[in-house]
Amino acid sequence: MADLHTRVTGHFTELYGRRPAGVWSAPGRVNLIGEHTDYNAGFVFPFAINRRTVLALAPREDRILRVASSFAAEPVSISLDDLAPEALHGWSAYPLGVAWALGQFGAPLGSLTGADVFLDSDVPVGAGLSSSAAIESAMAVALSDLWRLDLDHHTLAKVGQLAENRVVGAPTGIMDQSASLLGRTDAGVFLDCRSFVSEVIPLGFDAAGLEVLVIDTKVSHAHATGGYAARRASCEAGAKALGAETLRDVQMSDLAEAAELLDDETFRRVRHIVTENQRVLDTVRTLRSDGPRAIGSLLDASHASMRDDFEISTPELDLAVEASRSAGAIGARMTGGGFGGSAIALVADADLPAVRAAVLAAFDAAGFGTPELFTVRAAQGASREE
Repeated sequence: MADLHTRVTGHFTELYGRRPAGVWSAPGRVNLIGEHTDYNAGFVFPFAINRRTVLALAPREDRILRVASSFAAEPVSISLDDLAPEALHGWSAYPLGVAWALGQFGAPLGSLTGADVFLDSDVPVGAGLSSSAAIESAMAVALSDLWRLDLDHHTLAKVGQLAENRVVGAPTGIMDQSASLLGRTDAGVFLDCRSFVSEVIPLGFDAAGLEVLVIDTKVSHAHATGGYAARRASCEAGAKALGAETLRDVQMSDLAEAAELLDDETFRRVRHIVTENQRVLDTVRTLRSDGPRAIGSLLDASHASMRDDFEISTPELDLAVEASRSAGAIGARMTGGGFGGSAIALVADADLPAVRAAVLAAFDAAGFGTPELFTVRAAQGASREE
């Protein structure tokens, strides 16, 4: 983190010819459990991770907002007067979309001055760890401070979601931004996506001698493409057919009737959401009553549901889960929106070398590309660094 911070301030100074006025950062996230439930007004349980986007900023005297990053050759500039979803494209749509979205939440864009921004990140892109929410959340806290907007982190999560939905064009829920903004060390964010009430739940992984191993399959995904949108449309159609406002209102006891009313594919989409909501509740309850070593079967069941009912897994993700479980992981599942990205395995410290070796050997035997494996810890959410 210190190296990333130093790199960002150095690049900012080199590019803009002055020191930044401040540095902010926001983490990526791992979703422990609760996939695709957020836009169905359900429950999610992610945690912020110790991989972050770091953003340096200095105010300007004019109305130009200029953003640059380590992963783009040229800065992108736009006047605050011209901010609009249709005017923003490419990677800069993420940070600049946040500036536009802040205006939708009351920021007086017509009377504010611009800023120079530079950002860098060690959150892997396309890995299902929400590199996009890390960018949005870092930009949101930075601009909120710069413009003295006094917006709390719950509101900034809604700002980031609006930017993702309207500017980037990805129909995601609010989970990713909430995890990035509300995360705490060694804790998960239990979020009710209907009421937006959140509770920080201790994970206890450190005390239990457990690690979360991320297996980045290197199969890249993109939420703005059709698979994600199709799943969301299926959920909405299922809710409508069942006379429910959202699938949050459908209970486990309603599934037998739903099987009679819905076509097979829509029913399976609905069943995933309903059972996944229950698994989130069961995971929180089990952590409290029995500790983190008791949640493995819930992680396993979540993956099976995403593989079979929601059909968002891939052969690489399935193999990552199977290999890690066979080598002794307590539980494993794909994480994120699906169609690629990463799996996670909850592993005892002593078993970590064997699980790593088993996954790499399995991928090699299957002829898949070599995955990237690394551990993550639950970390603090978005904040000002200096």
